[in-house]
Amino acid sequence: MAKDFIEKRETGYYVFGNRVSLDSILYGLLDGMSAEGILESFPTLTLEQVHGSLAYYLANRDVIDKYLAEGEREAEKMRVVSRAERPLLFSKLERARRTLRPQKVK
Repeated sequence: MAKDFIEKRETGYYVFGNRVSLDSILYGLLDGMSAEGILESFPTLTLEQVHGSLAYYLANRDVIDKYLAEGEREAEKMRVVSRAERPLLFSKLERARRTLRPQKVK
């Protein structure tokens, strides 16, 4: 008997009966995490749910890739607006990043 691992809600795709988004699992995978590593990041999931989520993605790749691309476009729009509304904050953050980055050894 087949199991449902992912459900579509108004705000996106989620592990069935859970608050963990499919996005979170996929971005973990894209960051190089194994299924077990993803499981460590989301202890409310089972290994079966992680693998089921990945299988759902593979079976629906075109739809999910479009959904993820739209989410990235929306996030970029929000970043642009945030930077425009709070330039002083973002300049401070950029200075802090430069200060914290390891210096290159000559």
